[in-house]
Amino acid sequence: MSLFKHLLRNPTAKSYSYSSPSIIMPSNLILTCLSHFTTDASPSTVQVTQYSGLGPTKANEKPRVVVLGSGWAGCRLMKGIDTSLYDVVCVSPRNHMVFTPLLASTCVGTLEFRSVAEPIARIQPAISREPGSYFFLSHCAGIDTDNHVVHCETVTDELRTLEPWKFKISYDKLVIALGAEASTFGIHGVKENAIFLREVHHAQEIRRKLLLNLMMSDVPGISEEEKSRLLHCVVVGGGPTGVEFSGELSDFIMRDVRQRYSHVKDYIHVTLIEANEILSSFDDRLRHYATKQLSKSGVRLVRGIVKDVDSQKLILNDGTEVPYGLLVWSTGVGPSTLVKSLDLPKSPGGRIGIDEWLRVPSVQDVFAVGDCSGYLESTGKTVLPALAQVAERQGKYLFSLLNRIGKAGGGRANSAKDMELGDPFVYRHLGSMATIGRYKALVDLRQNKESKGLSLAGFLSWLVWRSAYLTRVVSWRNRFYVAVNWATTFVFGRDISRI
Repeated sequence: MSLFKHLLRNPTAKSYSYSSPSIIMPSNLILTCLSHFTTDASPSTVQVTQYSGLGPTKANEKPRVVVLGSGWAGCRLMKGIDTSLYDVVCVSPRNHMVFTPLLASTCVGTLEFRSVAEPIARIQPAISREPGSYFFLSHCAGIDTDNHVVHCETVTDELRTLEPWKFKISYDKLVIALGAEASTFGIHGVKENAIFLREVHHAQEIRRKLLLNLMMSDVPGISEEEKSRLLHCVVVGGGPTGVEFSGELSDFIMRDVRQRYSHVKDYIHVTLIEANEILSSFDDRLRHYATKQLSKSGVRLVRGIVKDVDSQKLILNDGTEVPYGLLVWSTGVGPSTLVKSLDLPKSPGGRIGIDEWLRVPSVQDVFAVGDCSGYLESTGKTVLPALAQVAERQGKYLFSLLNRIGKAGGGRANSAKDMELGDPFVYRHLGSMATIGRYKALVDLRQNKESKGLSLAGFLSWLVWRSAYLTRVVSWRNRFYVAVNWATTFVFGRDISRI
């Protein structure tokens, strides 16, 4: 193990030697074991240099597609890519895809966390079994487009016992699917005090804090004012995520908290803060219906802009102070720090600029999909919204395009410059859905806000919402998990264990 610890080191180090009185390993054996990885070691020396990564593919190897990210776009692409044509390497700080439409349900125990997490190895089995395909639990630190190299750094979860090391991956085709990060609009205290609802660990943090506040408020000696603060759940952002979480939370309060925490049931309440109208992309009739139903469920709707966030209260633009015990921030997304730092053309809003074929036009063999990408102004197209269905459709289009390129002999680096790519990507909106609690949901099937189309609200819409998302869950295993969790919650109530 000591040997491999030295092998997997930061590439800035010069070299490490290994010696032991009880173990003798010939250098040629070490080089054979690491045949897929580049190294500065020479067969004539027993010194082994640092791990430096995956070098350029050889003539007898398949071209390499490197995918940065494991979100909707990246995973849809990996699922459909032809692994007889390409080796696939995925670099991501998480080894699973999150089914985000159902993430809010995990915060209150309607679903368990494993139900919304799909392992990358199940999405693309070649990563586990093919000798040239890999998954690396790492961050992308930079991209050298001139030399077709990605710079990476391993994830350590801030553990002091693990030292992050850096390595490089050469690519023939690069797909940037880095997603986006929550927008804070530069408001002081948001990152330090609010919880975002974008990852499974966010949902876990929300659940633990919610249950902790419930149990703390029942402790003798807690003042009335402190009980009210601890049990005040504030959601900032009236988009689908914020509304769905508010609906799930109100259901949890009405069905579970009132039965199992009867001592504090009158103190817990939910406030949803939005600067404009909630669910602004939905039909006016559906918005009014959602407002009415949320109010009936006990959700207090406040129109205002957050100016400052403290550890126990937030301040609105009119000076109103809102104490809270749990603050969930869901105000949309924007480009990540890494995306902003990349020396690539940018679309309006700061995303990576792409053309109609999802290529980054100023460099060779680089594509961008999902929330991190947007059309360049020169295309004459508007930037697509940061939605899961946009990302999924882009991933589906791109794997088909890469498969055609590979079959035509353009899979190698710099080999598809003058190749005909076929029809460009076209996005057609399939509609929007959102659950608002109490077995009610909204379904808006219009192409856009100005067009006409079917819109539904109520119990029937809730059945449509559940059926649609159950069929969209990636694997049959997770569909089974979701169906069983829903049935268990309906019969026995939500799990309120604080694990």
